[in-house]
Amino acid sequence: MKKVVPSERLRRELDDVLAAIGEEQDPIEAVARLGARLILQQALEDEVTEFVGRGRYERAGGGEEVIYRNGFAEPSTVRTTSGPTVIERPRVRDATAVGFESQVLGKGVARTHALEALVICSFLRGLSVRDVEAALEECFGEQVIAKSTVARVCKDVADRYAAWCQRDLSVHDLVYCYLDAIYLKLRPTDEPAEGVLVAWGITLEGQKVLLGLQLGSRESYESWLDFGRDLKARGMRAPALIVADGAAGIWKATRELFEHAAEQRCTVHALRNLTSKLPERLHREVKARYWQVLDDAVSAAEAKAGLLALAGDYRTAYPSAMRVIDDNIDQLVAHLRFPLEHRKRTRSTNLLERTFVEVRRRTKIIGRFPGETSALSLIWAVLELASRGWRGITMTPRPSRRSNASAAAKAPAPTFPPPLPLRR
Repeated sequence: MKKVVPSERLRRELDDVLAAIGEEQDPIEAVARLGARLILQQALEDEVTEFVGRGRYERAGGGEEVIYRNGFAEPSTVRTTSGPTVIERPRVRDATAVGFESQVLGKGVARTHALEALVICSFLRGLSVRDVEAALEECFGEQVIAKSTVARVCKDVADRYAAWCQRDLSVHDLVYCYLDAIYLKLRPTDEPAEGVLVAWGITLEGQKVLLGLQLGSRESYESWLDFGRDLKARGMRAPALIVADGAAGIWKATRELFEHAAEQRCTVHALRNLTSKLPERLHREVKARYWQVLDDAVSAAEAKAGLLALAGDYRTAYPSAMRVIDDNIDQLVAHLRFPLEHRKRTRSTNLLERTFVEVRRRTKIIGRFPGETSALSLIWAVLELASRGWRGITMTPRPSRRSNASAAAKAPAPTFPPPLPLRR
């Protein structure tokens, strides 16, 4: 008499639950958990069937080495994001000798990758180890994670960060590159705060990519030059446009590293510098005119004329403030030499500033780090997590070809590099 396999028993249980669905207090939860268990059990059984090369009770063909099933192991529990799931692992006779190991669960797996991902996300969102343990225990009705596991998960993050630091950057066809620094206290007693240099890029396909992180105690020329040399050594190509704030060290280093790249100074930082030197009663008026010029201009030449006109109206009374425009005019309008559809993404470093908010919020809870590597690996994980929901930039032939004829006479608009063959 043929035995009923675990998947068939689960299928019958699911039929019974569906037949009595009106009696269940929470039918959706009951069906979901039993369905997840059935899917996992069926996958394990199908995996063995494929490896053996025949179904249960089928005879093997002649002339080949015969591989036999060996029943099922005792029921075991695998912890998943749907809760603890009881499964029965199908066995293969002499599994080691014939080279069988489950690709679904692996050897001795008692916890799924999805559950570990949940732990990582919870930890990076600012929950303490105790909070993670308590939240999972409340959800699943039993302890599913321990302090040692959280420590191991964090070590795994550090290992993946180390591999990320060595990856090849030549696979990215960069158009825009954003550079900035965030200052954090890696230890409560750190004074001044430690600088972390950050580089983001936007590729020819319109995708955002985190290029690099590096500690820099001072946001100096030497720090940025060393950071840039590391990026170039790993294959980073010169972008068409670099966007950064007004730090002199950044621009001195980038001119040496990427001499042909166009330069865009962050218009938000520049406006802050400008208004800090004006009386408060003029702030609203100057801000409104400043942004109207940059929003309405259809070329770099038009924006340049508008900003110089704005500076001319206040230059006599406030020469120090207007020098922010006069001394940086070409850098403030460089983004308008590129597709106008991108102007709000390419005229400031807001792309980095938003992620810095996430970094500060999550690292503040930790208080201190064991060392520089652990700090950088956690900052990297936070930046990666914060960037997952971002929309890219649309790169189409229409905006890429767009330019203004009057501006071209004075300063030819830079063109995007030609698309390269897809790399795999």
